[in-house]
Amino acid sequence: MDPSDAQPPAIGQRILIRGVNWLGDAVMTTPALQRLREAHPEAHLTLLTHEKLADLWQAHPTLDAVMTYASGESPWHVAQRLRRERFGIGLTLPNSPRSALELWLAGIPQRVGYRAVWRAWFLTHPLRARPGAMRMHKRSASEINRLIREAASSPRSPISPAVHQMREYLRLVAALGANPEPVAPRLYVSDAEAEATGRRLGVLAAHEAKPNPLFGLNGGAEYGPAKRWPSERFMAAAVELQRRTQCRWIVFGDQGDQDLANHISSAIEQAAGPRRASAPSHSVVNLAGATTLRELCALLRLCRVLLTNDTGPMHVAAAVGTPVVVPFGSTSPELTGPGLPGDNQHRLLRTGVPCAPCFRRQCPIDFRCMTSITVEQAVEAVLEVTGVDRAGGGR
Repeated sequence: MDPSDAQPPAIGQRILIRGVNWLGDAVMTTPALQRLREAHPEAHLTLLTHEKLADLWQAHPTLDAVMTYASGESPWHVAQRLRRERFGIGLTLPNSPRSALELWLAGIPQRVGYRAVWRAWFLTHPLRARPGAMRMHKRSASEINRLIREAASSPRSPISPAVHQMREYLRLVAALGANPEPVAPRLYVSDAEAEATGRRLGVLAAHEAKPNPLFGLNGGAEYGPAKRWPSERFMAAAVELQRRTQCRWIVFGDQGDQDLANHISSAIEQAAGPRRASAPSHSVVNLAGATTLRELCALLRLCRVLLTNDTGPMHVAAAVGTPVVVPFGSTSPELTGPGLPGDNQHRLLRTGVPCAPCFRRQCPIDFRCMTSITVEQAVEAVLEVTGVDRAGGGR
C-alpha cells in the first residue's frame, strides 16, 4: 500500500508540530493549530519554532508549550532536545528535508508531512500534494509578455480561493482527524497588553480622553521590490488621510526600512504643519526597526487599519483583528491573502493585469500591476473600512 493511503496514526498524548520559518506563513498555520486542538482537546501540543517567532505564540490557546531553535543550530542538536520530550507524533508543516529529518533523528514513532524529494523516507505518513494546490511559479519575462499579448483574445480564468496556503496546513492536520475547513487566522493580544505597549512606546498618552484615530502604515516588503507599492504613493496616501481624518500614524518596518520610514514620517509631519501646544500627540510615530515582534502584534491591535504591502505584518494585523488595505501586484491574494479568504473587512487592491501574479522579486517590464493602483483607491479603501472622514463631514 502507498504510505500516503495508510490510515492516520492513532493519536497519542504528546504531539510535536514543527513550525514554519516566516512570519506570514506562521500566521497562516494558526487555523490548522486551532482545528487540531478542537479534534484532540486532551492532547499535549508543542510547537517547535525559530526563536525569532517565539513571541508570536505568547498566550496562544491552542498550544501547551513552545520550543525554539536558533539559526545555525544543527538538526542533530535540535533532535537531541526533542528526543528527551518523548513525543508520540510529529507533524511537520514545512516541506523542507531538514524538518522531516529532525523528527526522524528525534525518534518520534509517527511522523506526518507532505511527500517531497529527499524527505519522504524520513516520514511514516508522507502525504501526496493536495489536489488543486497552486505553487508560486516565477514567470519568465517571455511568459509575462506572452500573457500580455494573449490577454485581449483569451482572458485568463480567475484563481479560486480554494488554493489558499492555509488549506495546505489544514490538510496535514486532517491526516490526524481534524476538520479541514478553514477558519480565520488568530493571534492573541489582550486590550491591556496593547494599551500598555502603546503607552510605553509613546503611541498612547495617559491624558487622552478621546484620541484621534490611530492608523498604521507599513511600506516595506522583504521579498523584493515587485511586492512594494511605490513609496511616493504611500506618502501621498498617508498625507491625504491625515488631512481628511486628523489621524495619527504609526509607521512600521524592519531595520532595512528605516530610510523609507523616515521619508514617509517627514512627509506626514510637514503636511500636518506645526504642532499646537495643546495637541495630545504627534501626527506620526516612526517605529521602523524599533519594535519586538510582540510589540508589533500589540501595536497593530491598537490600529484602526493598516495600509501595507503584502508582508508578514499584513497577516499579523488581520490575525489580531485589524482591517488591512493592501495593494497586490506580483503575488496572489487567493494564495497568500490576509485573514479568511473572502473576509470583507479587508480591502485588497489590484487592477487585473494579465501578467499578475508573476511571483518575481523584480518586474522585468513596466511594473504596471502596482503603478495602476492609485493613491485615490487606497485613500477611499481606508476611509471605507474605518468609517472615518472628518474633512468630508464624518461617517
